[in-house]
Amino acid sequence: MTRREMMAAMAAALPLAAAPRSKMGIATTSYMTVWRPRDTYEFLEHCHSIGAGGIQSSLTSMEPAYISKVRSRAEQLGMYIELMGPLPRAGTEQFEAVLRASKEVGAICVRSACLGGRRYETFNSLADWKKFVADSHAAIERALPLLEKHKVKMALENHKDWTTEEFLKLLAKFKSEYLGVCLDTGNNVALLDDPLEMTEALAPYTFSTHIKDMGVALYKDGFLLSEVPLGEGFLDLKKIVAVVQKAQPQVKMSLEMITRNPLQVPCLTEKYWLTFEGREGKHLARTLAMVREKEKSQPLPSIDGLDKEAQQRWEADNVKQCLNYARQHLGL
Repeated sequence: MTRREMMAAMAAALPLAAAPRSKMGIATTSYMTVWRPRDTYEFLEHCHSIGAGGIQSSLTSMEPAYISKVRSRAEQLGMYIELMGPLPRAGTEQFEAVLRASKEVGAICVRSACLGGRRYETFNSLADWKKFVADSHAAIERALPLLEKHKVKMALENHKDWTTEEFLKLLAKFKSEYLGVCLDTGNNVALLDDPLEMTEALAPYTFSTHIKDMGVALYKDGFLLSEVPLGEGFLDLKKIVAVVQKAQPQVKMSLEMITRNPLQVPCLTEKYWLTFEGREGKHLARTLAMVREKEKSQPLPSIDGLDKEAQQRWEADNVKQCLNYARQHLGL
């Protein structure tokens, strides 16, 4: 028996109430700075050990025995599973395999995204952006027949790519009961959208979530944006959660607490605006006014100067702090 198998066997023998339980699950992206979990079963055990209610994760193996092991353990622990998987950019074989695995593992949905990076950093011209839009639409067109065939829901994340208005148009174009949103509560601040207005607009289409809180600060080219532990930022999380739960009572709340340096949102530079057609100045004015109002006197958190061990402790503590807040203040 390998060391990992021994650890898994020991974990399986633990009482099911290893920690105070939360309804909130955890996305693997909450550990993308240091730990970077790779094994789905190991991640499930970890999340259970700290009191989470489920996981959002890719699947380590498509082998039936592995899928069965993950599903059985999740059912034993009373935890939900949401899978992560890429859109079918070329062929559909891998995408369809993920859909089959999703059903076999008992996943609620498959979370995906059109863009891996940030719109204002990725594209250098309007033509580049328009090609991305066309390619993304083509990928969704390839995905829809397979989603309908396998009756699996796909949740597209607002991943610093689509503005709220653009996302609504996309959902209207590809209207399907199997296509919805992985609602990230903080991402669209970087596109100058109001978080509550975005939530109200996208909540009816939401299949999945990334619950996070955000801190902001001004810098010379725009503003800094940073994930912070729940309750320490400026988002009205109680209202945001309530809006989602009213629109979609069955949707699970999954934490995405990314411990990293603040992101620069250079909204006062020319390059930032290259891909935005017809975007009104009111979005910029409103966002900068909000940043001035919500900026705190202390600097935003930064991992600079910390060794890997200290970074990992901080990453782990941030996730636990968020789960505690969710239980105590959000009813999750």
